[in-house]
Amino acid sequence: MTGHWPKVRPGSAEDPVRCAVLISGSGSGMVALVKHQQHDPNCGHATVVVISNRPDAAGLRKAEDMGVATQCLDHRDHAGPSARAMHEAAVVEALVHHRVELVVLSGYMRLLSPTFLETWGGPVVNIHPSLLPAFPGAHAHRDVLAAGVSVTGCTVHVVDEGMDTGHILDQVPVPVFPDDDETSLSDRVKVEEHRLYPAVIDRLVADR
Repeated sequence: MTGHWPKVRPGSAEDPVRCAVLISGSGSGMVALVKHQQHDPNCGHATVVVISNRPDAAGLRKAEDMGVATQCLDHRDHAGPSARAMHEAAVVEALVHHRVELVVLSGYMRLLSPTFLETWGGPVVNIHPSLLPAFPGAHAHRDVLAAGVSVTGCTVHVVDEGMDTGHILDQVPVPVFPDDDETSLSDRVKVEEHRLYPAVIDRLVADR
């Protein structure tokens, strides 16, 4: 399975792989990742910028409080048939400016286009709150509960041109309880997300 992992140069504490975390909301996963990076003296990756497509994203202030650079690139600043292309071009420009090597999606609620992936050309990973390929999309917890399954989980995967269809890097199962609602299930899954994502990125930047 190693050959399916995206190519990322080996990182070290002295020369960490430069990550950009893209968020749209609270940034809880971003916080967990940055804390891991800042508290592990041997961590081989570092978040150099947090980018949001929403100016009201609470994660922007959290990143600033942790000393991480932030940038808001509001997708609503662009209009017309080329709006998506213009917004994604601005994101690529920010990634280049910050010399980013690995893009980490964490609650980023926009589907990246094939043009973005080709233009950027670097690795992009995402974490999704279900055991893919089951329950892709923006309403995984709702769909899990509606299906009545007893186990869900979280998945870290490579981002490709589809919605949550990229190569799976790792997964962790999480039980679904009979009295769960979307909030309780989300809270339980997030505990595992916050453990899994930093661990997978550790493996990505390891000298394999």
